[in-house]
Amino acid sequence: MVSGDWIFASGQIPLRPDGSLVEGDIEAQTEQVLANLNAVLHAAGASLDKVVRTTVYLIDLTEFPRMNEIYARHFRGDPPPARSTVQVSALPKGARIEIDCIAFSDVPA
Repeated sequence: MVSGDWIFASGQIPLRPDGSLVEGDIEAQTEQVLANLNAVLHAAGASLDKVVRTTVYLIDLTEFPRMNEIYARHFRGDPPPARSTVQVSALPKGARIEIDCIAFSDVPA
């Protein structure tokens, strides 16, 4: 969803382009989620560098430190985006993580 100069990206789970879920650890799933978000943002005229706010949904908060290592590699801005992280009981397709975001677009509306 684009509104003016803002992009509101719906939550992304670790689905490959063919629709299959990335199995495995939180690191692999986080990498795929961030690749998916970057693709959505790119299509709307932005990138992860333009993200100002994220919400991270984890099914297990004990995985936060491992997820955060991957997250920090992709969001290196100063300051990094504002973020909320919450534990949820389940996510679609058995995913371990979902992330949504708000970003600023450089493309004139």
